[in-house]
Amino acid sequence: MKFSVVLATYNRATELRKTLESLATLRVDDPWEVVVVDNNSSDDTRDRVLEAARSFPVQLHYLRETIQGRSAALNAGIALAQGEIIAITDDDVRVDPDWLTNAAAALGDLECDYVGGKALPIWGGTRPDWLPNRGGKHWGVIALLDYGPQPLEFGDHQVPLGVNMVFKREAFVRAGVWDNNLGRKAGTLLGQEVREWSQRARAAGLRGFYSPDLVVHHVIPGDRLTKKYFRSWFYWNGISRAILYATKCLDMESPERRSLDFSRVPHIAGVPRYLFRTALTAFISIFSAFTAGDKVARFEHELWLWFFAGILRQRWQDRHKPLPQEPEERISSN
Repeated sequence: MKFSVVLATYNRATELRKTLESLATLRVDDPWEVVVVDNNSSDDTRDRVLEAARSFPVQLHYLRETIQGRSAALNAGIALAQGEIIAITDDDVRVDPDWLTNAAAALGDLECDYVGGKALPIWGGTRPDWLPNRGGKHWGVIALLDYGPQPLEFGDHQVPLGVNMVFKREAFVRAGVWDNNLGRKAGTLLGQEVREWSQRARAAGLRGFYSPDLVVHHVIPGDRLTKKYFRSWFYWNGISRAILYATKCLDMESPERRSLDFSRVPHIAGVPRYLFRTALTAFISIFSAFTAGDKVARFEHELWLWFFAGILRQRWQDRHKPLPQEPEERISSN
């Protein structure tokens, strides 16, 4: 088997049907398969998958994973998958017909272990004026990405999105699979599982690249194009970053940064003291932006405070745990 497409789904039977219709249009010369992992859906997801399997052009597997969490579901799908190359995506995407073929070409041409690509929007509602139509730092909130027309290596400032990633199978052998302490679960907006895996991949000597030829189109429902959703997302992003800080000693503001030894940084309530200064600056900047009539900047500063609130919540919850310590391998490399 050359390719396996693995996607996790939860209570999105109607959208999943459209995603499967899109996958059925893939132009692939080599053997391939699709694995749909149902993460405890209560709708008719199973029936929709089995119905689609009857006319699907290749083997379409249905698997139910009872451990809640997108990461757990993907891990179950990866374990079942037979492909030499494993692609992961979501249940609300539309893929370009040459998605898998382009992925295989990118893995070979870039001589790397995994690739990620563009996730372009299919707007399910009116895009608000505070959200740019092309790129911008808030695109990640709604799982959109476009790093431009040229390939680039993932590293200090570029991280792929889990909605569009393709791996050589060996990558999971060397770096391990997804951490289910992170990643989306019902009732939360936890994230950072891709960033955490990317850190392990780099430590294992793996290389990943952004390929502009690897394209999916992501459906963005109208209820995510609201300030309420963005506030909630940033709050949970702060919680997720605080979990990474506690378990991996990664900088909560810039996880790829390596310049700080947090065992030597002053803390207040388990939070690095400098973050309180940043929070104060953001608070003051809200009023400056309000005075200047800059609604976009005002909302961006507000979102940072929601991010900080998530950090405070998680660090308070972890207050009885020891402060994170620098990993020995990082200390030895400094």
